[in-house]
Amino acid sequence: MVQDAIDLVDWRRRVGDLYRLSGPEAMAEFRRRRDHLFKTHPQSPIEPEERAGFTKLNYFAPDPSYRITARLEEGPGDELVIETGGADGAVRYRRAGRLVFEIDGEPCSLTVLSLQQYAGGLFVPFKDATSGHETYGGGRYLFDTAKNTDGLVLVLEPGSRDVTIDFNYAYNPSCVYSPRWACPLAPPENVLKVAIRAGEEMYRTGGSV
Repeated sequence: MVQDAIDLVDWRRRVGDLYRLSGPEAMAEFRRRRDHLFKTHPQSPIEPEERAGFTKLNYFAPDPSYRITARLEEGPGDELVIETGGADGAVRYRRAGRLVFEIDGEPCSLTVLSLQQYAGGLFVPFKDATSGHETYGGGRYLFDTAKNTDGLVLVLEPGSRDVTIDFNYAYNPSCVYSPRWACPLAPPENVLKVAIRAGEEMYRTGGSV
């Protein structure tokens, strides 16, 4: 159990490092390193018996139009409880804010959730018109600051409510890869009518060929 705890710290550090890459090749390097972690790391959500045959995750082609300026508005601050269906049980969040933006002229908004447990963190799960077809039916995550999956996704401007969000880094929850995991999924208010063809696609056992 001690080794598992050490491995988990290492996993989170390595994943966090991916979101702090920079330069014109950042996205390609991000995907290459992430695939490597999923194949080789002991804390990978890919089942151990599947890792030998795993090649890479499935992604939409990078699309700069999904890097969007959004307005971060105040949220009502009320509590939202999301059941995970697993050992973690119910996870309590506060509706801390709302990201307001447009995609292809369509007004959109996503509730920003603040984790109520120790250490906190901001979290945005979402579903869109690709969910259940091209992407996982339960939705994907845009960012989760408690897991350090935010550096390339959420760019803040000091003194401004305008933020940059990048759906090219949207990713699947761990429960997509294995029933060992139970994950909080997108609430109804975070279901977008538009199709977000950016970020991670539906996972298929073994990954891409």
